[in-house]
Amino acid sequence: MSGKIIAYANQKGGVGKTTSAVNIGAYVAEAGKKVLLVDFDPQGNLSSSVGADKERSGAYDVLMGTSPLDETVQETTVRNLFVVPSNIDLTGANVELIEEKDREFFLRNAFAASKLEFDYIFIDCPPSLGLLTLNGLTAASHVFIPLQCEYFALEGLSLLLQSIRRVQKSLNPKLGIGGIFFTMYDSRTKLANEVVQEVAGYFKEKVFKTIIPRNVRLSEAPSHGVPINQYDTSCIGAKSYQKLAQEVIHRV
Repeated sequence: MSGKIIAYANQKGGVGKTTSAVNIGAYVAEAGKKVLLVDFDPQGNLSSSVGADKERSGAYDVLMGTSPLDETVQETTVRNLFVVPSNIDLTGANVELIEEKDREFFLRNAFAASKLEFDYIFIDCPPSLGLLTLNGLTAASHVFIPLQCEYFALEGLSLLLQSIRRVQKSLNPKLGIGGIFFTMYDSRTKLANEVVQEVAGYFKEKVFKTIIPRNVRLSEAPSHGVPINQYDTSCIGAKSYQKLAQEVIHRV
C-alpha cells in the first residue's frame, strides 16, 4: 500500500479527533485525492460517521490476521473516500495481542501486504495510549494532533508528546509531527485565545493556521452517516474543514 499514512492521536476523548479525521478526509477526497479512513477506535464512531457497515469484517479482523486489509475496505457516499470499519470487537485486541511478538507492528504489516493504492491513509486512533494507538503511530509517517482550546489540553499534549518520542526512539524513527490544529474554538472566551497563543508560540510552524470553531452542524452530521461536506456545505464548520484540508494537502 502506498500513500501518506497519518495517525490522528490524542489520549483525551472528546477533542474532535474523529470529526476531524472524517471531515478532512472527505474534503481531501473531494479535492481529487484517493483517501482511506481506518477506524481504529472500538467505539466505531468514524465508521458510523460515514455510514459504514460495522457488522462486516474490519480493523479487528485485520489485526487478528483473519482478513487481509484489502478485503475490509468499504466505499462511502463520498467519491474517492473509503473506510476500514471498526466495532466493539476491537476492544479485545488489546488483550489478545498482549503476548504476541512484535505486537506494535501488526497494522504496519497489514499495510505492507496491501495491494491497494491511496494518496492518503488516515488512522483514527482511540483516546488512549494503549496498544491500538501504538500500532497506529508505528504504522504512520505523520501524526496529527487535534487540541481543544482549554487548559487541560496543554497537560494532555505533553503526555502525548512523550509517547510520540518513545515511539520515535524504539518503534518508528520516521514518525514526524505533521501538525497540531485547534478544535471547538470559542472566540468569546479568553482562555481559548490564550491556549491558541501559547501552543502556536511554542510549536510555531507545526500549528495549522485554520482553527475549527464550535459548530452544531458538525455534531449533527454523524447521526446522518455522512461527512459535513454532504450534510451542510454552507455552515462555518464545513468551510473551516475545507480550508484545513487544503492546508493538509499543501503541507503533507
